[in-house]
Amino acid sequence: MIRIFKNTQELSDAAAQLFVQSAQEAIAEKGSFTVALTGGSSPVALHKLLAASPYAEQVEWQHVFIFWGDERWVPMEDERSNAKMAFDTLLNHVPIPTKQIKPMYDAADSPEAFAAEYEQWIREQVGEEGAFDLIFLGMGDDGHTASLFPGTDVLHEQDKWVAAYYLQPQDMYRITLTAPLINRAKRIAVLTFGEKKTHALHEVIEGERNPEKYPSQLLNPTHGELIFMVDEIAASQLSKPAI
Repeated sequence: MIRIFKNTQELSDAAAQLFVQSAQEAIAEKGSFTVALTGGSSPVALHKLLAASPYAEQVEWQHVFIFWGDERWVPMEDERSNAKMAFDTLLNHVPIPTKQIKPMYDAADSPEAFAAEYEQWIREQVGEEGAFDLIFLGMGDDGHTASLFPGTDVLHEQDKWVAAYYLQPQDMYRITLTAPLINRAKRIAVLTFGEKKTHALHEVIEGERNPEKYPSQLLNPTHGELIFMVDEIAASQLSKPAI
């Protein structure tokens, strides 16, 4: 499904509504809500909406479990940390128990060892089916999503739920949920806006299938719902009507 919004404010409002709806449904059904957050600049406005009225009061935060879709392997004090951004814009402002927040970093571990531990945490909270209630993702100018970058071996991972690897062009380790795990989610929402995303979005949605070049094409839920939430600028090259 593709939902096109006039601007980023309308997109962020809709994403906040999706978060609240997903949380309320999951908590009513099973007593908890599991969500994986995305990094970068895409979710900043969303986080600020969720941290304030009227959205903040609509979520039973004590039943929310926070994970991440991916992370740069840097300390949480680092400005490049997705977790730092989430704490600054959302998590420090809502009453989620600290033990229910699982950042993707531990200075005491190697990236590979920590990826295995992170997978175990997911299994313990999400269950062996691995179905998150909601996963937020962004999409890069090159069509990557999470830390699934073009031409990387992690695109072919079928067994691990979480993988860590050294991304040579960025000279750093990345840790990411893998495509098979992401695709088990009940809802996947890809937040995409701005002129720089126009070409990649067109290729991902309407271009020839080539996930090696455009990894966001790997998003294909096994049982859940995939929603591209985009603004009019990013969608300007799409020919198919929005749903």
